[in-house]
Amino acid sequence: MANVTFKNNPVTLLGKEVAVGDTAQDFTVLANDLSPVTFSDLKGTVRLISVVPSLDTGVCSVQTKRFNEEAKSLGEDVSILPVSADLPFAQTLWSDADGIEVGKPLSANRESAFGQANGGL
Repeated sequence: MANVTFKNNPVTLLGKEVAVGDTAQDFTVLANDLSPVTFSDLKGTVRLISVVPSLDTGVCSVQTKRFNEEAKSLGEDVSILPVSADLPFAQTLWSDADGIEVGKPLSANRESAFGQANGGL
């Protein structure tokens, strides 16, 4: 994985760098009701994944809201998977407060393998 700079300090990112054309590895994340959701559960649909570290940060919140707005026009054969490391309970509060209708956030908090297998979180 690449080295990047954060606050003028070098940081080595972990996991496999994602490239155009890569196939996502199967993973398990949690829905807001704590039920498991796997990538393979949604086989047969186009699956769009938007990954953010935390919905409680400005940029991540804006990205997820925009992703949600754009997703409304994509149709039912598209599965929207916004994934963050937030606890499912915090995601529910965020979703309810912001009126998220399509693609409720999924939590990678319990399964760190998601980030390692699919480019980090």
